[in-house]
Parts: sequence; structure tokens; C-alpha cells
Amino acid sequence: MIEFSSVTKCYGRTVALNDFSLTIDRPGIYCLLGRNGAGKTTLLKLLAGHVAASGGVVAVNGKAVAPLAMPEEVHFVETGGAQFNMRLADLFKAAADVNPDFDAAFAAELAGRFDLDGAKRYKQLSFGMKAKANTIIAMASGKEILLLDEPVLGFDPVMRKVFYDLLRESCAESGKTVIVSTHIIDEIERTAERLIIIDKGRLTLFCAMAELDEKAYCVTGLAEPVRAATAGLKVIAETKAGGFLSRHVFDRRIEAGGEYSVSSLGLTDFFVSLVGDEQTNREAM
Repeated sequence: MIEFSSVTKCYGRTVALNDFSLTIDRPGIYCLLGRNGAGKTTLLKLLAGHVAASGGVVAVNGKAVAPLAMPEEVHFVETGGAQFNMRLADLFKAAADVNPDFDAAFAAELAGRFDLDGAKRYKQLSFGMKAKANTIIAMASGKEILLLDEPVLGFDPVMRKVFYDLLRESCAESGKTVIVSTHIIDEIERTAERLIIIDKGRLTLFCAMAELDEKAYCVTGLAEPVRAATAGLKVIAETKAGGFLSRHVFDRRIEAGGEYSVSSLGLTDFFVSLVGDEQTNREAM
């Protein structure tokens, strides 16, 4: 179990996380979203024990996490993270030598599916290839909790699909908890089971993707009928054009009416509506 209890993290005068509380008590794939500077990477570093909280408690399976008490259950892959400059095949062997739970056979299988050349040294790889190698080491680590910070950065569309397919397969077989922080929203929407959105260091939303499918939608039509239909509902954004109005809603579902339509709201539009400023929302719609 992962628990953040009233956690604050400050870097000088900058507050990265502010009285942040979150409990993750079941395995699965979690999508972590937030604008640049929202606190996503700080959250992952706190959970991995790479930095210390300024206040509150971070715990994994009931044990407090800190730089001097890094959780053995967690493997963190940071964007741009480096490895020793050795051949990939030797790098995987070294990982197995220091981690008895490392699945070398699985790592070799993943390297084949990711089109990685095991004879190449780490520093010879492109940025995208290095990201693949780091991801393989994480997925084969045998750790209970994987933290992936922008794991598909530098991947082409084909490799991103391979990655998400592998992630689903791996989690289904092993019961891992995987938290994926990404800006490529539409693709993770088809993979994640639960959604975490943070904004300005605070938890904005934590829900199942199925709940989002049911409660996030757009109502469009003549302004007055749309206002009447959405009265009392949680409207997260709206845009006007002449006598027409579109409202993005996150609440109980309503049926379409004669003077307005109801359509599903994708994760990207929902995210922008929830955390974007008014101008951003208008441009997004």
C-alpha cells in the first residue's frame, strides 16, 4: 500500500507539494497527470525515497519512506536517467547480480520486442533507446511498485504501442502497481485503470477510468437550454459562440435533449478543462 499523509515538499520558497494526501491500496496501472511544475516528478521522487518530505509522511506497506529508508519494493525510472556505460547484455546481467529478483530472461525478451541491440554500449544509444533500456530494467526488476516518469519520451508510435501492450501484460501477470507520469495523454487513456491528477501541488482528482467514462461529458446547444440542463451539475469549463454554449461536465450523466446534444469527453479535453485557465479551456474547445 502507498500512502501520502499531509505531505508538503518545498525547494526553498517553491512549494512543490502542498498538504498532499493520497492512498493507493490496490495493484494496477495508475496514470499521473499534471501541468508542468504541478509536482508530478516530486511526488515520484518522494515515493522512491530520493528526496525527503518537508512535512507529513510518505509510507509504503506501512513503513515511512526517506532518503535513508528507501523502499525496497519500489523501482523509479526518471526521465533522462543514466546507467553504467556497458553493453546492454552486460547491463542486464549486472542488474541480475545485484537484484536476485531481476528476471534476466524477461529482460532479454523485452529487448527483442523493443529492437534493442544487446551488443551496444549504453552511451551509444539514442535518447529513445536509452529510455527503452531503462524501462526494461524496471519492468524486469521484480519490484512490486514501478514509477515511470515520461517512459515513452523519444519512442515512435509503434514502440509506444509495444510499450503499453507490454505494460498491460506485465501487470496482468504479476499484480504490480505502476504509476505512469506522461504528457501523451490519449495513449495512456487506453491503458490506465485509475487516474491521478495533481495541480499546483495538490490532489485535484483520484478516480477509476470507468468513472471518468461515465461522468465526463460535453453538453452543446442553444445557451439557455444548456444552462437549464446543466444547472446544479459540476461544470468544469464552458465556451460560447453566438447563441450557442458548450459546457464540459463532470457529474451524473444526463440524456440529450431536443435543443442540446450530449457527447463523451476524452481524457485530454477533460484534463485541460479541469486544470487549465479560462483562456486555455476556450482554446482547447
